[in-house]
Amino acid sequence: MGRLTTHVLDTAKGQPGQGITIEVFRLTGSERQHLSTVITNSDGRCDAPILEGDALTPGEYELVFHAGDYLRAQGVEANEPRFLDVIPLRFGVADASQHYHVPLLLSPYGYSTYRGS
Repeated sequence: MGRLTTHVLDTAKGQPGQGITIEVFRLTGSERQHLSTVITNSDGRCDAPILEGDALTPGEYELVFHAGDYLRAQGVEANEPRFLDVIPLRFGVADASQHYHVPLLLSPYGYSTYRGS
């Protein structure tokens, strides 16, 4: 059964990104359909897959990480507006029977992602 998961790591502090709000969207042409909103736990992960089974279909998706709120809560000082605030990650799902793990490695001035397992 296919599923979508994520994991946020705060690379500046060397710890999981706890309490980060993530919005999940399905993209179809110019339409953007909100599917759910999740919050990372103490391990920087969600308590359950973001999407799984029939809810994950081939197509384009977007995870929107509310990193600025997290960085403010961590006491990271920065000029406003912050260099990074809301981080949208768009990706495609070709085979919905597979596991798509889309982690975010975050610092106040940079981020990276990849398809994990």
